[in-house]
Amino acid sequence: MIPTDKTAKQIYHEWQAAPRVPPRGMGQRVALLNVDVQRRYTDTDAFASAYTGHPRQFEAINTLAATVRALNMPVIWTYVAYLPSGVDAGWWSKLSDNEMSIHKVGHDSPQAEIDPRVAVHDSDLKLHKRMASAFFETHLLSYLNWHHIDTVIVTGGATSGCVRGTIVDAMSYGYRVIVPEECVTDREESAHYASLYDIAFKYGDVKPVDEVLADLSERKPA
Repeated sequence: MIPTDKTAKQIYHEWQAAPRVPPRGMGQRVALLNVDVQRRYTDTDAFASAYTGHPRQFEAINTLAATVRALNMPVIWTYVAYLPSGVDAGWWSKLSDNEMSIHKVGHDSPQAEIDPRVAVHDSDLKLHKRMASAFFETHLLSYLNWHHIDTVIVTGGATSGCVRGTIVDAMSYGYRVIVPEECVTDREESAHYASLYDIAFKYGDVKPVDEVLADLSERKPA
């Protein structure tokens, strides 16, 4: 272990200035995977579990979604919710027991609602998940395979939790991964930047959203 007195943010920005691995790049068939952009994590006025992101987060996610739809490629929104008893939450049901415990988020709970600031279309897939990765015990893999996807663009939160878990699985299944930096967020700054560093080093490309949109502009509709 290399000791350092640098912050995670400093380490990440040093990586940005001089990355030590080549970019993976964007393939020909992309899916936009928006991880848990639900009010439990986005509505800071209503829920103590929520946290703020980049000022452009919602506008940029909407622009990405519209761009991917125009290419006739999939837009996916995941959300976390559980049975009324919470028995399907596994170990997460044992972490706490109060009104804001995650296993108490029911399917009809306001906490499970996708944030109204993002534009979800009828053609989009709303995908229920129970654990961190959007791939775990869902039909996401078969859905991406059916659409011949080779690249997933991942947004949402938390960078150190469900976003990272989803990205690790996506890379493990052989997908290219792209993370628009303004479109992911976390409760703690240090966890956010440490995760961006790890993702950029090991799992995918972390890029400004405008660069991602420029890359998408080079794709032709399916």
